[in-house]
Amino acid sequence: MTHVEDELTSQPESWARAAAEAGRHSGALPARGERVAIVGCGTSYFMAQAAAVLRESAGQGETDAFAASEFPAGRSYDRVVALTRSGTTTEVLDLLGQLKGRTRTTALTADPATPVMAAADEVVVLDFADERSVVQTRFATTALTLLRAHLGLHTDAVVADARTALTTLLPEGLVGCTQVTFLGSGWTVGLAHEAGLKMREAALAWTEAYPAMEYRHGPISITTTGTATWMLGEAPEGLAEQVRETGGLWVPGTLDPLAELVRVQRLAVAVAAARGLDPDRPRHLTRSVILARP
Repeated sequence: MTHVEDELTSQPESWARAAAEAGRHSGALPARGERVAIVGCGTSYFMAQAAAVLRESAGQGETDAFAASEFPAGRSYDRVVALTRSGTTTEVLDLLGQLKGRTRTTALTADPATPVMAAADEVVVLDFADERSVVQTRFATTALTLLRAHLGLHTDAVVADARTALTTLLPEGLVGCTQVTFLGSGWTVGLAHEAGLKMREAALAWTEAYPAMEYRHGPISITTTGTATWMLGEAPEGLAEQVRETGGLWVPGTLDPLAELVRVQRLAVAVAAARGLDPDRPRHLTRSVILARP
């Protein structure tokens, strides 16, 4: 079993633990009414997108999400939350340094022996969700689970769905598809982008991701026999039928969207295996992007 397989299969237990511990971290997480930005890089950025929509939709306060390198200088927030598995990513540390002393910051990380511990004002360490793999699975979804639980949006049913995602067969023919498009709506748009990234990282697959209603505005033109369209969450009316009319495979989201992402992670590993690739050694990638200083 690869590291990524071992880590993705442990997600139900990690989610349950994060949800159980959310209460003791409440002081470090955004309070109701705060104006908040959530930042990250790569997978963490897509989790930030999902978390921002969840928080604002729950009426907790205005919430934005940015890639750490694209944070708008001069914009005022009550708190900036940084997601960083490694605690060493250059763009995240640079941003936290710029915000020091003028904006309250919180970091969610997996490694307590890294520079982010001193860079952020407050830190939540999810070391039980740390990973050996380059390709993120467990830490990202556990961090999002913590934030969902903090918002009162996590239930035991989510963990049950994750277990179902690990035990049910993937749709027939999906592993052999030449292209997969992932769709989301609201908070699941971020999950759709993360789903596409997992397939690209682990399996060098051609994937795309869009808000579901945008799919008709051009992207559906690539859909045909041998491609798939996977919906994370509830699909817009009539979209499944349109995809089937193209000859493409329609994959409905039947589980909690975060559990659907677990199914995508399994697909990425399966496609990698079918192509003779090692998902623990993705091309051109390292566990953390640390930029050399001039």
